[in-house]
Amino acid sequence: MNYANPDALVSTEWLAEHLAAPDVHVVDGSWYLPAMQRDAKSEYAEAHIPGAVYFNIDEIADTSNPLPHMLPSPEKFSSRVRRLGLGDGVRIVVYDGMGLFSAARTWWMFRHFGHDDVAVLDGGLPKWQAENRPLESGGPTPRDRHFTARVNGLLVRDFDQVKANIDSGREQLLDARSAGRFAGTEPEPRTELRGGHIPGSFNLPFGELVDPDTGTMLPAEALRRKYEAAGIDLRRPVITTCGSGVTASALTLGLYLLGHRDVAVYDGSWTEWGGRDDAPIESASE
Repeated sequence: MNYANPDALVSTEWLAEHLAAPDVHVVDGSWYLPAMQRDAKSEYAEAHIPGAVYFNIDEIADTSNPLPHMLPSPEKFSSRVRRLGLGDGVRIVVYDGMGLFSAARTWWMFRHFGHDDVAVLDGGLPKWQAENRPLESGGPTPRDRHFTARVNGLLVRDFDQVKANIDSGREQLLDARSAGRFAGTEPEPRTELRGGHIPGSFNLPFGELVDPDTGTMLPAEALRRKYEAAGIDLRRPVITTCGSGVTASALTLGLYLLGHRDVAVYDGSWTEWGGRDDAPIESASE
């Protein structure tokens, strides 16, 4: 069984062969939780794939919203990516410093704003480095490129839509957090949040999508089994969620590879849900 939508993933071999192509633009979409004690921007400046620009999901965001890295307006997104030299007519390849963590968030954002010619580097920077492929320091000076934002609202859900879905059950809800956080038995990284999960949701920790030996995405059949074992009916629509909308995008990427296009990300995710008194919660203690 092959991926139904293989366009969303490129190998390190493919990128090495196409690195100099004028229509291929590489993006470092690295982002880390504070507890990881890693500085994505500094790491990018020290070493990145040649020609890559840095995409800061905390800055290319609605910074007026108290929730972290919520989707920006189409005007802001267009302005920021244009300055990065990313725009119409280019194939964008996104990677991150963990292999599969935040790159899928950037992939999803470009698709939300209408740019479908975007892929994630399979295995990310760790695989690229393990193969002794070239790196550079500093940063490029890209030329502005026009970006036409065409918002695809079908790819995102908000609090009210997710809350209404608890009753309607029209869409399946799939949580990318660890089993302990999902059950409410493990503390949240954001200590002010309650533990547990949205009622009726399923759990598939995003790390289970990756082969532990190679760091690359599981083959299609193994990927399909992961979703089905989590309780997901691949014939029905899905909303993905996580801590703050980052690793939910990894679950979305996996579903897209399998040909499932009716998938949306709950942008506020647990940071919003777990912080609201009017949000119902289920946990292992209930």
